[in-house]
Amino acid sequence: MTVESTAARKPRRSSGTKRTAGKTAAAAQSAEPQLVQLLTPEGDRVDDPEFAPYVADITADDLRGLYRDMVLTRRFDAEATALQRQGELGLWASLLGQEAAQIGSGRALRDDDYVFPTYREHGVAWCRGVDPTNLLGMFRGVNHGGWDPNSNNFHLYTIVIGSQTLHATGYAMGVTKDGADSAVIAYFGDGASSQGDVNEAFTFSAVYNAPVVFFCQNNQWAISEPTERQTRVPLYQRASGFGFPGIRVDGNDVLACLAVTRWALERARRGEGPTLVEAFTYRMGAHTTSDDPTKYRRDEEREAWEHKDPILRLKTYLETSGGADEAFFAELETESETMGKRVREVVRAMPDPDTMSIFENVYADGHALVDEERAQFAAYLASFEEGH
Repeated sequence: MTVESTAARKPRRSSGTKRTAGKTAAAAQSAEPQLVQLLTPEGDRVDDPEFAPYVADITADDLRGLYRDMVLTRRFDAEATALQRQGELGLWASLLGQEAAQIGSGRALRDDDYVFPTYREHGVAWCRGVDPTNLLGMFRGVNHGGWDPNSNNFHLYTIVIGSQTLHATGYAMGVTKDGADSAVIAYFGDGASSQGDVNEAFTFSAVYNAPVVFFCQNNQWAISEPTERQTRVPLYQRASGFGFPGIRVDGNDVLACLAVTRWALERARRGEGPTLVEAFTYRMGAHTTSDDPTKYRRDEEREAWEHKDPILRLKTYLETSGGADEAFFAELETESETMGKRVREVVRAMPDPDTMSIFENVYADGHALVDEERAQFAAYLASFEEGH
């Protein structure tokens, strides 16, 4: 299956470039990149001899599990957005529309694999067993993460754009030196692919043959910048310049994302080095709750992607294949609402942190400047009487 690239913009021809070379470049740009797809937007299975075998073991029960994962993740995300609008959270980065990319790739992981997320991987966190309410502490401003990364092999959220790809590469190099057969996966967006950190991670991972999968969720917009303003070629093709394979997958197809990620992880475990996976998807909501996407993108664009909704396509397949009945969907709806209520209650009951704790864990050992700042801040707080 193929899909038109958002990067299919005609390259400018410099005065020193021959006309024939310009034509060749333009022809290469116009070629539609390959897209791995196992489930169409209409809910029909696609026979792909290369990647279908990677999900041949998926049963109807497994499909219902994937559907449940996506529905509950979307419900949690909607609740978090509402909580931010109500003043309970300072900020929230929605994953609306990207559920298949995250659940598919997240369910491809083994327990001993290690994940380095950005700040939007709520679905992957769900797959790794992180309590959804733990994700909200940082956005409420009551902690710096909320979970122990080593308990779930899921690193803390990374706000600095692209830096986690270097962390993942270093960790993967350590896995190799330890002689383990686990793999590492790093998540980032199309905007982060323009960062130097990501390109440095590509270089190091290729040179050291690190067992890492770079999973880029291309949701078409880096805040207000479209992909076509960031790259002249499809993102997955960048991998070839660093010496390792890249592949584009339908990011709204949970089965295809599961299959491709399994394939890439298996390559890593066999010692074949890194892989770049570009999950071609769409950010249905705002970049964060501080963003207004109506200022820079058309309603028609969103409406076109709504027809490719990852949850609706799997629901259609479950219904037409007899994989689920109305009782299943009704029960899941009840579970979804129960989870939403629990999230609200837990977030509103989160205790405020000790004000002085801001100075803890800054350095492993004591530090004179931090000690001085702590004393000054304590004196400042003591100057208030009864909070006035």
